[in-house]
Amino acid sequence: MTALDSGNVTRPAASHSRTLNVVRLQFVNTQTFIWVPALVLGGAWVVTMLIYWILQGAGVDDVKIGGGSQAPLWYFLAVGIQAMTMTFPFSQAMSLTRREFYIGSLAAAGVSGLGMAVVFVLLGLLERATDGYGMNGYFAYLEWVWEAGPLAAGLTYFVLTMFFFIIGFWSATIFKRFGTARLVMVLLGIGLVLVGLAALVTRQQAWSDVWRWFIDTGSLGLTLWTVLVSALLAAGSYLTLRTMPA
Repeated sequence: MTALDSGNVTRPAASHSRTLNVVRLQFVNTQTFIWVPALVLGGAWVVTMLIYWILQGAGVDDVKIGGGSQAPLWYFLAVGIQAMTMTFPFSQAMSLTRREFYIGSLAAAGVSGLGMAVVFVLLGLLERATDGYGMNGYFAYLEWVWEAGPLAAGLTYFVLTMFFFIIGFWSATIFKRFGTARLVMVLLGIGLVLVGLAALVTRQQAWSDVWRWFIDTGSLGLTLWTVLVSALLAAGSYLTLRTMPA
C-alpha cells in the first residue's frame, strides 16, 4: 500500500476523532449542556407542582396541565447561541474545520437533548401511573403528545430540543457573520412572513382548515414535519458558518 493510499484510509478515522473532540470541547463547560438545562427542568417542575398543590388545596379537582414543561425546551435556544459564541473561537485555535465543529456541536446537542427526552418520558410514565401525582396534574404527560406512545413522545421532545438548538445556533452565526443589524432584519423578516401568512389564512377564512390539519396530522406527524424543517435550518446554518470570515 502506498503512502497516498494509507493517507486516504486514515483520513476518515482522523476526521471522526476530531469531531469527537468537538463534542468533548462543548462538554468542557458542563453548565451549558448539562447543569443549566437540568436546573431549568427541575425548577419548572417544582414551580408547576407547587401551583398544582395550591389548586388542589383550593378544591380544584379538574385535570391540570401547565406550560412549564416548555421552559427547558426553549432554553436550547440559549444552548445553541452559547455553543456558537463561546466555543467556536477555541475550535479555530485547535485547527478544527468548520464542518467538524458543526457536526460535533450538533452531536453534543443531540446527547443533551436525548437525556432531556428520556427524563420527560420517565416523568410522563410516572404521571400516568400516579394519576398526575395524585393531584390530577400533569407536567410531562400531555395526552395529545403521548397519543402514539412513549417512544413517539420521546421523539417529539428530542426533535424540539434540536429544533430550538439549531435556531439558536444559526442566530448566533448570523450575528457573528453579519452583525446585530442584519440579525434584527432577518428576525423582522421572519415576523413579517408569519404575519403575512396569518393575514392570508384570515382573508381566506381558512383557520378551521388549518386547525383541522394540525389535529389530523397529530403529534407524531407534526414531529416528522419538524424533522424536515430542522434539516433545512441546519443546512442553512452550516452554509452561513462556512462563509464566515476566519
